[in-house]
Amino acid sequence: MKILIIGRGGREHAIAWKMAQSPSHPQIFVAPGNEGMLTIPGSSVQLVPIDENDTSALLNFAQEQQIDLTVVGPEAALMN
Repeated sequence: MKILIIGRGGREHAIAWKMAQSPSHPQIFVAPGNEGMLTIPGSSVQLVPIDENDTSALLNFAQEQQIDLTVVGPEAALMN
């Protein structure tokens, strides 16, 4: 399973940390994320250099990578 988490803060870090604990070992992308997310134990978190408000770029990335699940953290990005 491929998961895209949109955001860069503590909320998104906590979501990535919890999803990384899944027994299905999902591939997790975080846009844009932060360096601390790369230290999540037992995960394959990848940071994606796309701003959380760049809806077009996020959509293109999700389609290209065939993302199965997207989680939007920031309220402004969710409204977009």
